[in-house]
Amino acid sequence: MLYPSDLSASRLLHEQAKRSLPGGNTRTTVYMKPYPLYAARGQGCRVWDLDGDERIDCINNFTSQIHGYAHPVINEAVRRQLELGTCFGLPTESEVELAEMLVQRVASVQTVRFTNSGTEAVMMAMKAARAFTGRPKIAKVEGAYHGSYDYAEVSLDPNPGNWGNGAPASIAYAQGTPSGVTDDIVVLPFNNPEAARELIRAHRGQLAAVLVDPMPNRAGLVPATKSYIQALREATREIDALLIFDEVISFRLGHAGAQPLWDVEADLTTFGKVIGGGFPVGAVGGRRDVMDVFDPSNGKPALPHGGTFSANPISMRAGIAALRLLDAQAFARLDEIGERVRAGFNASFERHGVKGKAVGAGSLLKVHFTAREVIDYRSAFPLPDEAGMLGQFNLALLNRGVLSASYGLMALSTPMTDADILQILQAADDAIAHVAGLH
Repeated sequence: MLYPSDLSASRLLHEQAKRSLPGGNTRTTVYMKPYPLYAARGQGCRVWDLDGDERIDCINNFTSQIHGYAHPVINEAVRRQLELGTCFGLPTESEVELAEMLVQRVASVQTVRFTNSGTEAVMMAMKAARAFTGRPKIAKVEGAYHGSYDYAEVSLDPNPGNWGNGAPASIAYAQGTPSGVTDDIVVLPFNNPEAARELIRAHRGQLAAVLVDPMPNRAGLVPATKSYIQALREATREIDALLIFDEVISFRLGHAGAQPLWDVEADLTTFGKVIGGGFPVGAVGGRRDVMDVFDPSNGKPALPHGGTFSANPISMRAGIAALRLLDAQAFARLDEIGERVRAGFNASFERHGVKGKAVGAGSLLKVHFTAREVIDYRSAFPLPDEAGMLGQFNLALLNRGVLSASYGLMALSTPMTDADILQILQAADDAIAHVAGLH
């Protein structure tokens, strides 16, 4: 069934949902106009909606389902834990095992604290930096998404009307954000080492940490240059601030995540998504002395942290199974198919005379309908006609059996076969040809 359709079961369920959910929705990111597609089931890299329509899922629940759906190894680990109990008011062996796996994989991580989501992990990392340094301010990259914590949201979606001509402004994302929040966030330009270094130095004595995603999704999904990451590392050390690497998404880039790819070791690292095997999870890890702000063994810690479902054994066991599956062979395959898809998309743009490009790394890619070089949030910011073409492309892709994010993000998964990759490339080529025919 083509989307949208008045006959769709998803349309009918959305009408029902609007009676009990604001806008019929719980997650802004999955909302679609005129109605979202409701998932009925998933298997491997495919998802079926309520009408029985089958699509290759290139969203992977926004990059979290790196092994697709219903992976037998992960399902078996969950079934075994279900028989033992789903959650306790006691710690379990499972959290120790998953923490040890992260410590073994990531050189900069000596101890770990689990949370329920990537948002919560980033929140606790920012609070840990403040507790450790005694300073109030955090620096973050313009346009970078780090979850729903009000400080992390600052300057998530600025537009040309409020950019200004100097350093990036600190702009609230959600209505009602107190001015004290924006006052304590320093916004850095992406991939501009000298400008970032100057801003960090200018807030010497007040800056607790710099928070960075080395390949920020909402800021274009272009990789940070090594010189930029090294500038952040050197500047934070110079002023005795911490460097926080947000690897909630980028941990899927390699066995040890993103830091070896940029030749850097962070003071704190946040995790989520793939470390939960498809279940709710988050974590913050890092240097032992910094992480000791969470330590309750000598009384009230500098940073108390609870969470009824933190380190839930279902998530822990699923995460252990998922990480074991992410071996060298799995990453080599993901890198291979990611490069094939990006190259195929770019060949289709050229073949059909459409100004556009696919960027990213590893198993991640993002589509931009522009001829500009995309190096940061501002160069990635779509003009009205570019946004229109992206919308047309996404709809055409959806109706050709491939699911992608509305803002052009795509994530590949280990169950994808060569035949699946060919289907994705053919659907994209047809979708780009469709856009070309409209312009």
